Amino acid sequence: MTAAAIDVRGLRKRFGALAVVEGLDLAVPQGEICGFLGANGSGKTTTIRMLCGLLKPDGGEGQCLGYDIIRQPHAIRRQVGYMTQRFSLYEDLTVFENLDFVARVYEMPNRRAAVDGILERMELKNRRDQLAGHLSGGWKQRLALSACVLHEPKLLLLDEPTAGVDAKARREFWDLIHDMAVEGLTTLVSTHYMDEAERCKRIVYLAQGRIVVQGPAASVVAQSGLVAFEGTGDDVDRVAVALRHTTGVEAAAVFGRALRVASLDRAGLERAIAAKGGGLVWEEVEPRLDDVFIHMLSVQEAKR
Repeated sequence: MTAAAIDVRGLRKRFGALAVVEGLDLAVPQGEICGFLGANGSGKTTTIRMLCGLLKPDGGEGQCLGYDIIRQPHAIRRQVGYMTQRFSLYEDLTVFENLDFVARVYEMPNRRAAVDGILERMELKNRRDQLAGHLSGGWKQRLALSACVLHEPKLLLLDEPTAGVDAKARREFWDLIHDMAVEGLTTLVSTHYMDEAERCKRIVYLAQGRIVVQGPAASVVAQSGLVAFEGTGDDVDRVAVALRHTTGVEAAAVFGRALRVASLDRAGLERAIAAKGGGLVWEEVEPRLDDVFIHMLSVQEAKR
């Protein structure tokens, strides 16, 4: 059985009267890419910061990379790569200078060879003398990832790493993550992009500081109980407006000439389509992960 890179139980964190993480249990095997999903404020960033030793939990126990998260946060930090939502390197230093600085911080032996190696691997060699502040969003993220893995960590914690970058850069970034997973690097990554979540071996959905559901993407979709139909035709926008305000329809989204509707209430959804879906050709389709994500967001908003 694969050992756990992360194994924590009952994690709790409050900021004043606000409970941000409440009784969270999480186990991530070594070498797994685990996706962290949830609405803004669901506790993802706080959990990541507790796991890497930057925040002390108010309660709970467990290990990260075999070290106690309460008593050994310094040991954890030396073996973790943590990439924040915002670009956090020095924009007035070059690509090489930023990486050389990180190597100095980690007191790496043969740091010049290590920096040259990561420049080569991440295809940054031709940009080594370029100021970090002059890089595009995608190249900044690539540089940030390079800085995170330069010291050869055993665990990578990524907090919405591809926010604001284009589709090509996102795909290339994820290809790098999968390449490193083959080498045994464990990754926990928070994201709002469902195509990214589907690239994870397992996803974990948080709401109000608790795990609501977890498992492979296909399993999470199957367990949701959602029913989805898709209608095609020339009048999808008008039909979408009508269906969004009809009982039995939880979500209605237009994709070109197709309208996708979803709900837990099959009978109600079929009645709504029969009453207000005229002019479109309808068929039942498999729910997608984004359908489930929107459903879960709606459920949490209803509880507030």
